[in-house]
Amino acid sequence: MSLVLNRRVVVGVDSSTQSCKVVSVDADTGELLQLRSAPHPDGTSIDPQRWWEAFEAAGGAEAASGADNVLALGVSAQQHGMVALDAAGTPVHDALLWHDVRSAPQAAALTEQYGASMWAEEVGVVPVASFTITKLAWLRDSRPELAAQVEQVLLPHDWLTWNILGRPDEPTTDRSDASGTGYFSVHSNDYRLDLLEAALGRAARVPRVLGPSARAGRTLGGVIVSAGAGDNAAAALGLGADEGDVVVSIGTSGTVFASTAARITDASGSVAGFADAAGGQLPLIATINGARTLVATARMLDVDIERFGALALAAPIDADGLLMLPYLDGERTPNLPGATGSLTGMRRANMLPENLAQASVLGLVCSLADALDSLRSQGVPVRQVILIGGGSQSPAVQKIVADVFGVPVMLPAPGEYVALGAARQAAWALDGGFPHWKREIATELEPSATRDWAVDVRARYAEQRGTIYGV
Repeated sequence: MSLVLNRRVVVGVDSSTQSCKVVSVDADTGELLQLRSAPHPDGTSIDPQRWWEAFEAAGGAEAASGADNVLALGVSAQQHGMVALDAAGTPVHDALLWHDVRSAPQAAALTEQYGASMWAEEVGVVPVASFTITKLAWLRDSRPELAAQVEQVLLPHDWLTWNILGRPDEPTTDRSDASGTGYFSVHSNDYRLDLLEAALGRAARVPRVLGPSARAGRTLGGVIVSAGAGDNAAAALGLGADEGDVVVSIGTSGTVFASTAARITDASGSVAGFADAAGGQLPLIATINGARTLVATARMLDVDIERFGALALAAPIDADGLLMLPYLDGERTPNLPGATGSLTGMRRANMLPENLAQASVLGLVCSLADALDSLRSQGVPVRQVILIGGGSQSPAVQKIVADVFGVPVMLPAPGEYVALGAARQAAWALDGGFPHWKREIATELEPSATRDWAVDVRARYAEQRGTIYGV
């Protein structure tokens, strides 16, 4: 590949819910040289082998061999997924992914058993159905014969790194991903194996936790493999987020997070006190319903996503009073796994396709604005928002987001920032110093002087949320 001649190349992998993306990057400048991807199957559980097949199809195995001047490789992946392995290293069950909510009863039971304050103060997170520990408890309760076979538990990025390195005796992980399990204490930087054993019903091995710039090993082709990271922590690395920058990602899910030194202990469970991939903290709020809210509404209107956007732009900015609570797949924040979406404020005059389209855009952005407020309540500064993810490219979202959030919104140049963060970590492991790559902002959005409509919409949204769900 001519682009890599005389360049030092690092590779970042983003094994997300929907696909595996592999980017090749200039280690010195951060310039994107190549992007390849391959899809993952839909669903909330998956055979991990499908991740490997997508990794190979996207050129990951070729990169790991050292082809095209690749010197180092980093892996990021969706957080929380349960990869429970037997003594032979074979999954005892399909990996349960972050948006699989079947373990909601176990999450509630774990919270009640130990108390929300213990979880927040000693672990950093309060169990919700997304977290790995609740999925282990579900396995114990629902498939005890399989739970009895579990010898070690990995996360998606751990499993991929382990396979890339030829399945060494000791798998590895990093703080950011370990912090999303529910059995790793962000505050003490150590596993709480007592909690894992209580959830699973037996002891199980866990991967060794590496530091931010550490090397997990080398491939057979001599390529350095970095510690890896959870997807949101990798995105923060890829964006070079500073204190006061809050990243809002509108992808399959919605996530709101910030790198900070602050210690987070939210007993309500709204703000998860995760670790970042640079040695600090990554307080995060996640919503299950991200851009798929818009896709589902477009399907309901029997239009493609481009036509959907045009309808939303043609509507009154407040959807003429139509209001959507977008809990279409249940919800993680607020913690309503059994919730459904709702449409309120309907009148004969406002029952128009354009108003329904705009109502779904407003519902999505209002749910993320609630998440910003939760971060503020924990003392996290919100100076500006960096908006990423596929949903951030919607003109209908861009039209309202600064007014609804009430702070400036920066849209970086379109890019695969999770994979870029993994590549940046690989460059860090390669050279031993943090690579300072330039961040390119494509669009800056400022709140308007006349944003009273947004304040009104948010008030009505909060009222309906409280009326229907009591939160």
